[in-house]
Amino acid sequence: MQQTSKSVHLLTTAVAATALFTGATTAAPASVAATHTISAAESGDGPHSPLFSITDLSAQRIVTGDLVAAAKWGADSPIDDPAREQQVLDAVAEQARNLGGDSEVTRRIFRDQIEANKEVQRGLHRLWQDDPSKAPAVRPGLSEVRKEVNRINQALVRAVAVSALHRSAPLCGGALVASAVRVRHERHLDELHTAALAGSLKSVCGSRVRCPSRLGFEAVDLLEERLGGRRLSTSVFGMVPHPARFPGIPSQECPASRGQERIQNG
Repeated sequence: MQQTSKSVHLLTTAVAATALFTGATTAAPASVAATHTISAAESGDGPHSPLFSITDLSAQRIVTGDLVAAAKWGADSPIDDPAREQQVLDAVAEQARNLGGDSEVTRRIFRDQIEANKEVQRGLHRLWQDDPSKAPAVRPGLSEVRKEVNRINQALVRAVAVSALHRSAPLCGGALVASAVRVRHERHLDELHTAALAGSLKSVCGSRVRCPSRLGFEAVDLLEERLGGRRLSTSVFGMVPHPARFPGIPSQECPASRGQERIQNG
């Protein structure tokens, strides 16, 4: 029964992701539609849903990493700033308590957000070191950039506080993947920012997602099986980053799915 529920979950996610990337209106197989009805609380992947709000705000926060990276480029401002990070975590936890939300969950989500933002900064600094011509010509003020980060933080705390039902729903993971696919497409995120987005969402659902990239690949694998082994367009795999982009996650805890192996092996 548990395996069946997982299959329905993954298949529904794959269908949604495929439709978002290809513009298709493919429906789930009749057997799936007949045995499972997705409630609004479970799906939560519409543009006005709490999970979509969390995902979109996370993407906005990740994009600020470009400005933070530019502000720190060539300056005596390290990417890792434990004092500033602690200030952010304490502030969002207090805001969550004032809103009646879960301060520890909020703190955990924002730890991921901070790490994702720093991954963008590191990625851009590596790019600019390798090719100085791509480095920013103008360095924005870090204090001004942080005002925008703080604005997004406040909105994200509110989104987390009102999304407890959606985040604990059985299909939270699938809905989150669908939201991430849509946000990635709408905001035209490249590989670096897509990887950061996936990392920023690891703790959003009820249990921490140890392998944020695996769910989407498993969904595509399952859908291919239901299609009789026919492979989907490789563009579908753009919904999740390659597992190698998550150096902080031990590979033994995230075994590759067939879809991941296929991409890795060409």
